[in-house]
Amino acid sequence: MTGSNVPELAMIWAQARGGIIGSNGSMPWHVPEDLAHFKALTDGSPVLMGRKTWDSLPPRFRPLEGRRNIVITRDHEWRADGAEVVHSAQGAVDLATVGDPRTVWITGGATLYSQLLGSADRLEVTEIDADIPGDTVAPTLSPEWTVVAADPVDGWHLSRKGLDYRFLTYRRTDTR
Repeated sequence: MTGSNVPELAMIWAQARGGIIGSNGSMPWHVPEDLAHFKALTDGSPVLMGRKTWDSLPPRFRPLEGRRNIVITRDHEWRADGAEVVHSAQGAVDLATVGDPRTVWITGGATLYSQLLGSADRLEVTEIDADIPGDTVAPTLSPEWTVVAADPVDGWHLSRKGLDYRFLTYRRTDTR
């Protein structure tokens, strides 16, 4: 999706072993360093999310400060203070590109990731090195996605909450 004046479409999520990204409508871990990473990457950019992801945010963090919040829902009556509401993934992408942002971020959930993975240019994935039960999984990545950066390069960071984690950046290896 990148090109002259076309914003990069990037996805961001954290996952435990087995690709677990959620449990009962929330993230089943707390890694403050990942939240800081998320904020640093998405700050100043549009963030697209499904209604369940919006609902999973603690009310004091809605809308996500410093970002244009766009929420996708099929419910035409649903409204959210501080967010723009649209009714399709493509409608959200179209709205987010108004104003020529450098990057448009897809922040979840699983349905939105699946709908837009084929259009994404970059993935920012925080891996949590733990077996954590959950009911929501990240999309399965095809071989066209390659890790182009890892932090740390080898091994894991240790969160102050006691979980090992690392940041991975993926890019497509072939063109669409």
